[in-house]
Amino acid sequence: MKNILLLGATGSIGDSVLNVIRQNKSTLNLFGIAVGKNIKKTESIIKTFLPKHIFVDDVKAYDEISSFHPDKNILNSDQELLNLISDDKVDIVISAIVGFAGLKASLMAVNAGKTVLIANKESIVAAGDILMPLARSKGSIIIPIDSEHNAIFQCLPEDKTTKDVDKITITASGGPFINIPLSKLSDISPKDALKHPNWEMGFKVSIDSATLVNKCLELIEARYLFDLNEKFFDLVIHPQSIVHSIVTYKDGSSISQMSNPNMEVPIANALGDSSKVPIEYSKLDFNNLNLSFQEFPSDRSKLQNLAREICNTGGSSGLIFNAANEIAVEYFLKKELKFSQIYDVIYRTFDLMPLSNPQDIETLNELNNEARIKAKKVIKSIT
Repeated sequence: MKNILLLGATGSIGDSVLNVIRQNKSTLNLFGIAVGKNIKKTESIIKTFLPKHIFVDDVKAYDEISSFHPDKNILNSDQELLNLISDDKVDIVISAIVGFAGLKASLMAVNAGKTVLIANKESIVAAGDILMPLARSKGSIIIPIDSEHNAIFQCLPEDKTTKDVDKITITASGGPFINIPLSKLSDISPKDALKHPNWEMGFKVSIDSATLVNKCLELIEARYLFDLNEKFFDLVIHPQSIVHSIVTYKDGSSISQMSNPNMEVPIANALGDSSKVPIEYSKLDFNNLNLSFQEFPSDRSKLQNLAREICNTGGSSGLIFNAANEIAVEYFLKKELKFSQIYDVIYRTFDLMPLSNPQDIETLNELNNEARIKAKKVIKSIT
């Protein structure tokens, strides 16, 4: 029986993790959860899965949930979260808190030497120069559960070395506006941008998919996860979201991972050891399977070039990129920023912030706050 600590239990990734656990109750146990302010969903999880430990980040929600469950171990402080993550009974920590907010817990889990299933790409984008060396020194195993990175993970040899890799292709669905020029997307509404053709995701990731920022974040994440220069990675549009990544080796052979779009597939894979974790899934019909691929749109080349620059620069560059995007998406969802202006906020904030090499979480937090303030000033200047 594996004891799982699920950070970000009420989000869309949390839903998928819980579905996998629900189908494998004899081998997977929800030991604890970390949640924000969604009391109703938290109560449903507690009732269904009976986790012994519940960390509630939001103070108001903490007070309410504590009053409902005087017999449960309800936690709220950073030290209590650290103690929970470090508990010897915890076998796997799943980092699924959206955005930069998930970095703190990811660092705690890595520092505790845990096996970390990471869906929080922002942790690696913003702090890859700190997180990855820390994982190596602490013996922490990081397994990606983003579909693209987990696909790469599956396509690598058993020892996960990349010495024979010639090229890695990361696919993107293209989002809801595939084949529509950026010049025609200025007045797109949040409602339209959230209509992803293949995946059911949270608000922030859905907008990132529509802008293709998500794929650039994944490029930066892949550079850190697999310790390869950005030149090894290609980004291509694959509208069907069946082929999630392709690894091409020096002998000319290419190995891909394929499945219908369903986050439970990479999660189940990451939760398995020597044996596969069974789940219900939609089978591919190879008799009627049509796959197509096309170039990453040229009108988003500046965005991809910036991501590649960040891969080569490191330091605070990824943090700035991520912070500017998070603020831009927030204002777009509030209808205070146009879709096309999301890119302007990213580029201008990046140009305004001097680059540095932060060495600790305190400095990361300071720089993140500074970048967000700069991004808000940019928004004010262009709206």
